[in-house]
Amino acid sequence: MKPHLIVLDLDGTLLTDEKVISDTTLNTLKIAEDQGHHVMIATGRPYRASEVYYRQLGLQTPIVNFNGAFVHHPNNAAWKTIHETISLPVVNEVVDALQQFPVQNIVAEVMDDVYMHYHDEKLLDIFNFGSPQITEGDIRNHLQVDPTSLLIQAEEQSVDAIRRHLGEVHAEVIDHRRWGAPWHVIEVIRHGLHKAVGISHVAKWMDIPQERIIAFGDEDNDLEMIDYAGVGVAMGNAIDRLKSIADEVTATNNEDGIAQVLRERLHLN
Repeated sequence: MKPHLIVLDLDGTLLTDEKVISDTTLNTLKIAEDQGHHVMIATGRPYRASEVYYRQLGLQTPIVNFNGAFVHHPNNAAWKTIHETISLPVVNEVVDALQQFPVQNIVAEVMDDVYMHYHDEKLLDIFNFGSPQITEGDIRNHLQVDPTSLLIQAEEQSVDAIRRHLGEVHAEVIDHRRWGAPWHVIEVIRHGLHKAVGISHVAKWMDIPQERIIAFGDEDNDLEMIDYAGVGVAMGNAIDRLKSIADEVTATNNEDGIAQVLRERLHLN
């Protein structure tokens, strides 16, 4: 069988609810690699929060972070890194506009530097993963460079209104996604970016055609990736919209759904 590119989202897909890779899935991925296939990660997480899984899998492929805004090869410094940022003036305009909404917090990330509008112990626990440099205070005063992404945490009932505003006012320069429960977070990145854009760069570099890409996901930031892949697989715990466009729906992230598909599709021994 010709080599396939296996693309894995992390949260809710490769990782169980306990944020670990099950032994069954890990062993199946190793078998796939042994038989000539390639494995890569495509996640909304920054690299610092995904490196532990990259290393656990022993990957030798590029990785897509920040939903396509950052694509690089951790083991190959010569690989041309892709880093697409949001214009700082646009970020400041968005932060200004958010003052009219009941926003709980705004977080900007510049690679591994984190800017947090308001102090929040729970968010600090999340963003401290990988020991980034964290700056607290009004983002408009502290952020001096174009960020990789912007996160808006709001009350659940305000999320749709904020997204409508972003779509009406800034649609030409930014795209936005909603995080899965329990977080009521809107993630903002540069317009035109998503996981499929990053994966297409990697697939071209690896000379693997679209029809030999198998991608797994569960949330709305996986929609383009699942649609783009030759075989787009929605996890059993995926949102309904993703299941509706997927080529296949497998078992959940807690039931080794990835391993089940790979064994069948790639005839793994």
